[in-house]
Amino acid sequence: MNFIVWIIFGAIAGWIANTFVFKEQSGFLSNVVLGIAGSVTGGLLFEYFGGQGITGFNLYSMLVAVVGAIVLVGAINLIKGR
Repeated sequence: MNFIVWIIFGAIAGWIANTFVFKEQSGFLSNVVLGIAGSVTGGLLFEYFGGQGITGFNLYSMLVAVVGAIVLVGAINLIKGR
């Protein structure tokens, strides 16, 4: 059951980041992947700068995941030259 909850959590984080950066809709699977990768990226970034990473299924962790996903999309766009 926790696996399904984390997929939904990743989908929500990915959707928020995707809407914020691209201002267009994307597929469910890409939002889940973006959210999960953003959670990892955000957790590592927050811990690197002295904060806490993902702490559980709460609003703070959602913020960390969204910030990580936005940073990840920004880095990909920078590499691709967009």
